Amino acid sequence: MWDVMFWPSVACVVLPWLLIYLGIHVVQRGIIFVDIAMAQMASLGICVAVLLHMDLQGAGTFAIALAFTLVAAAIFSLTGKRNGEVPQEAVIGIAYVVATAAAVLLLSRSAEGNEEIKNMLVGNILLVSPAEVATCFGLFAAVAIFHAVLRRQFMLVSFDRKAAEQSGMWVRWWDFLFYASFGVVVTSFVRIAGVLLVFTYLIVPAVCGIGLASSLRARLLVGWLLSLVGGIAGLFLSFQYDLPSGAAIICTFGGLLVLTTGATMLVGARAPQTAQAGGRGEDSQPATSSR
Repeated sequence: MWDVMFWPSVACVVLPWLLIYLGIHVVQRGIIFVDIAMAQMASLGICVAVLLHMDLQGAGTFAIALAFTLVAAAIFSLTGKRNGEVPQEAVIGIAYVVATAAAVLLLSRSAEGNEEIKNMLVGNILLVSPAEVATCFGLFAAVAIFHAVLRRQFMLVSFDRKAAEQSGMWVRWWDFLFYASFGVVVTSFVRIAGVLLVFTYLIVPAVCGIGLASSLRARLLVGWLLSLVGGIAGLFLSFQYDLPSGAAIICTFGGLLVLTTGATMLVGARAPQTAQAGGRGEDSQPATSSR
């Protein structure tokens, strides 16, 4: 078991940290489905590589997939947060649906189309290799350095967009840089994990972290701990019961989300009661007159 699970476990430990950070940005921007749309665009590029009989782990496939995500980055940065009757989520949804349909059409021309569609959606992280983990981690580290250098600008655009616009920042350019770096991360991870697992790692830990903590550092820590538990537990369940690894991890994350949501609601319900009890305690104290 350990021989089979070692590198998938390493991937679940060392790779999600940047996904959680980017997921918090995505949730804060209110564009929840942009990550699944970007992942689907990357998968569309991989489908093109399949049709061209290219090495799916080669640099050419990565370049094609990244080119598709950069096109999506340009579209989403131009359509983001503008005043108009068409919300950006509509554009993101359309991009996802069209990319999915195009991928199905392309894979219909492949002899192994059905299997490729399954891999595109849920992947098979149990088959990850040491080289894939090392390459993915290297790309993640490069993107992390990029975000660390430009942290102030990215944080301002994501957390206080109006202040960023008032300060004279070219917000759409910063949107493009964010989406482009986001696309590098998604393109590298989607080849390992599939579209749905990428979305899960980006959104579920970020939502749980935001619900359970207030500071960015605490949210990152909570998100990383939950991703660690969800990933390892899902891998164990998939191996123990011979289940698809991606689907098992996603369902495990779903269970963790339900538990953390319940905990958040319980804490929120108790807080007003505690405050009311404290208020009654203060009111019940006898007033003492000063003499």
